[in-house]
Amino acid sequence: MSIFEYNGSALVAMVGKNCFAIASDRRLGVQLQTIATDFQRISKIHDKLFIGLSGLATDSQTLYQRLVFRHKLYQLREERDMKPETFASLVSSMQYEKRFGPYFCQPVIAGLGDDDKPFICTMDAIGAKELAKDFVVAGTASESLYGACESMFKPDMEAEELFETISQALLSSVDRDCLSGWGGHVYVVTPTEVKERILKGRMDKF
Repeated sequence: MSIFEYNGSALVAMVGKNCFAIASDRRLGVQLQTIATDFQRISKIHDKLFIGLSGLATDSQTLYQRLVFRHKLYQLREERDMKPETFASLVSSMQYEKRFGPYFCQPVIAGLGDDDKPFICTMDAIGAKELAKDFVVAGTASESLYGACESMFKPDMEAEELFETISQALLSSVDRDCLSGWGGHVYVVTPTEVKERILKGRMDKF
């Protein structure tokens, strides 16, 4: 088993019309044993910028703490929030710095940039960026997420339709991966508000 699969994860970010959504599963496991069903993979950097970290849970938490520290330093120095593109470059350089002993994380970054244009990107453990104009995925359920997103995505969706699409894609994908699941956590971000919702998985009734 790869170290990236040790805790299991599913992450997806999707672009809409002047909005974006980012969603993750809620399972924390140790290989096939489930440890928690309310694990948080997505974190807020500021009101228009979110990061999701798939991969090894301990490394994800360490990397997130270092990113918050670096962003606060930037805010103090520049007196403004970081743009999503700038933040993606920061994450990429921090990961490449540690390329000989990397954080075993695959980040997914989503934010609203200038003119509220959505920006999404993901990268590998050493910071090689993958930019997209529709959706990005990461985690152990990434293969089934690609298939679900490819078939469900439409350009220029409004916030409510985007929520429905990303939720259905996530829930149908984690059902095909035994290392992720137990519902989902979805953020839909528009220029004026952030909506956070918890999805119940099909296993929640047991």
